[in-house]
Amino acid sequence: MTLKQQIDQDLKTAMLAKDTQTVSVLRGLKGVVLNVEIQNNSRDTGLTDQEVLVVFAKEAKKRQESAEMYKQGNRPEKAQAEEEEKAIIDKYLPQQLTDEKLATIIDEAITATGAAGPQAMGQVIGAVKGKVAGQADGGRIAAMVKEKLA
Repeated sequence: MTLKQQIDQDLKTAMLAKDTQTVSVLRGLKGVVLNVEIQNNSRDTGLTDQEVLVVFAKEAKKRQESAEMYKQGNRPEKAQAEEEEKAIIDKYLPQQLTDEKLATIIDEAITATGAAGPQAMGQVIGAVKGKVAGQADGGRIAAMVKEKLA
């Protein structure tokens, strides 16, 4: 079962259970995926599961950033709603790597690329992102690479 089919199935289940929040989030995700398919002219072929995961990761990040902004603006009820939506999206994302595992992958990438200083940061980040494929946030990768290359 593809990820899009899983979303459809979970949407039907949520509708039958009258879980309005989950229904709303899943409909939103379906809409975002459809928009990306239209932009990429891939409506006929659809997105691969990997491309769908990238879209979901972006949506989860948006929810996290919104929650942080609401907290700064002293709106805890809105922040909680955003975090709940993010939790629903997170169910479809792969489990995040631990710091230790990510550090190991970064060390391997530094060795493989022969990076010697901060100017090679982009090469290392690119190599790491290729290996982790959605299992680590880009900001987290960049911070760890910067620390190791400094």
